[in-house]
Amino acid sequence: MELMKAMVLGAILTGCVALVIGSQGSSGGQLHIHLMAVGPHALYWSWPLFLAGTGLGWALLLLQR
Repeated sequence: MELMKAMVLGAILTGCVALVIGSQGSSGGQLHIHLMAVGPHALYWSWPLFLAGTGLGWALLLLQR
């Protein structure tokens, strides 16, 4: 269950950071931020940042046990 909660936290972190960096026209170097189309909408996304945010969230949730 902690992993599912951590994925939500990772998605929120990724959305916020990718929006700030991507809207400035940068790819974020190793973050590989790109504009992704979701239906009629577009959002900035980064899979490496999502995985790192999920791992960080999962570690924090496991520490709270």
